[in-house]
Amino acid sequence: MASAPTHITHAPLEGSARLWGTIALSAATFMNVLDTSIANVSLPAIAGDMGVSPNQGTWVITSFAVANAIAVPLTGWLSQRFGQVRLFVLSVLLFVMASLLCGLAPNMTTLIALRALQGFVAGPMIPLSQTLLLSSYPAALAGLAMAMWAITTLVAPVMGPLLGGWITDNISWPWIFYINIPVGLLAAGASWVLYRKRESTTRKLPIDSIGLALLVVWVGSLQIMLDIGKEYDWFHSAEVVALGVVALVGFVFFLIWELTEEHPVVDLSLFKRRNFWLGATTTAVGYGLFFGNVVLLPLWLQQYMGYTATEAGIVLAPVGLLAIVLSPVVGKNIGKVDPRKFATFAFIVFGLVLWMRSNFNTQADVATILVPTVIQGIAMAFFFIPLVTITLSGLTPDRIPAASGLSNFVRITAGAFGTSIATTEWENRAAIHHAQLAESVNMGSQATQGALSGLASAGLSPQQALATINRLVDQQAFMLAANDIFYVSALMFLVMIPLVWFTRPARAGAGSADAAAGAH
Repeated sequence: MASAPTHITHAPLEGSARLWGTIALSAATFMNVLDTSIANVSLPAIAGDMGVSPNQGTWVITSFAVANAIAVPLTGWLSQRFGQVRLFVLSVLLFVMASLLCGLAPNMTTLIALRALQGFVAGPMIPLSQTLLLSSYPAALAGLAMAMWAITTLVAPVMGPLLGGWITDNISWPWIFYINIPVGLLAAGASWVLYRKRESTTRKLPIDSIGLALLVVWVGSLQIMLDIGKEYDWFHSAEVVALGVVALVGFVFFLIWELTEEHPVVDLSLFKRRNFWLGATTTAVGYGLFFGNVVLLPLWLQQYMGYTATEAGIVLAPVGLLAIVLSPVVGKNIGKVDPRKFATFAFIVFGLVLWMRSNFNTQADVATILVPTVIQGIAMAFFFIPLVTITLSGLTPDRIPAASGLSNFVRITAGAFGTSIATTEWENRAAIHHAQLAESVNMGSQATQGALSGLASAGLSPQQALATINRLVDQQAFMLAANDIFYVSALMFLVMIPLVWFTRPARAGAGSADAAAGAH
């Protein structure tokens, strides 16, 4: 385990300084998390402009997520080397520069490379925003601080599709990246003014270059395997098998190296703590399920239900309403109620929402699609704060940044994997449903003959009529496939509930500020 520098405890900020500090840190977090989902509804437009398939376009999302996940665990080492405040501000400024370059990208290869760069420089932003925000509030208000942080983390992935859709339809897709520039510059400037005199202690540490290289190898190989698997027919392909072997071997060597290295790039000793590994695991799986479905819903609406990017975004946007209203309530009461109860409630509501979506059909109107979206806001409010409280409970303040970085790494990686798995399984299930539906569409069927006659009388040629029927079968197949994904996701949320109850109860502030006070 890496030894931590002497911890300096700064007095909490007060009055307007705390308010502006919260706004600046939240704006940076919002901008970062927004970029994980803002490209979701813009993928068809980006792919069309770049002359690639929408499937290849998903690399715009996953390249950012994987690079971000690889960079997050470096936060502990980098903040000890450069200081938390300097690192945070530098991260925001580099993110702004990368956003500008993404908007100017001339082709898909360049865009994917720049999105990876953007994700990498953004790595320290989320863990450090959490750390700096907690240092701004007294321990008694740690739950409220976490609520403020959680609102931005929860609402941004949902605002992304709405904003991305409107920008794509009304301006042009590069502006989904350009909007980061004013937000990032203001957040960096305000953070520097407010926090520069609250800099953490620094010291020179050797970089665990072998550990970092192994991290890049296994995470990168696994994600690329997930991304190309559906195009290369999974393990029937030598390339996919090779990537799988590299990922597995890299992961094993990574574990061995990190557990024996004096200054590891990732402090795996945190996983010895029951609350940490159970909290981080349930957060990661839950976020992976949530994010996979956040990507899948707009894809289905746009490709098979005739929605524009803006309309798909509008249908997803209301999920943030109840999350914004309820998060402060959860934050204020996290010390009075067992966080395991809150987390259980969140998983039950997520299960209900996804079960409702699993009953969608091709006649579903906007109101039908909106109802579970609105209800999902309740689950989101009760999801992050209790699980972060559980995950970080019992840790001393100097270990919070490393623990926050590692738990965020697991969560962000799970989000990237969730995207790949959801879209891959969606296509696999659609192929199965298409084959089953096509069996009943034959020339001996009265329904088929009736449909062909009706289309012929509408002036369509036999080929056009068959193509129309095929499109209808496609639409039904992908709808049924989406229902399958929603249903399995609902079951997985319910299955995770017992995991939460294996953790030890965490008292007020346990996972937030001076966590040692809440250790059991």
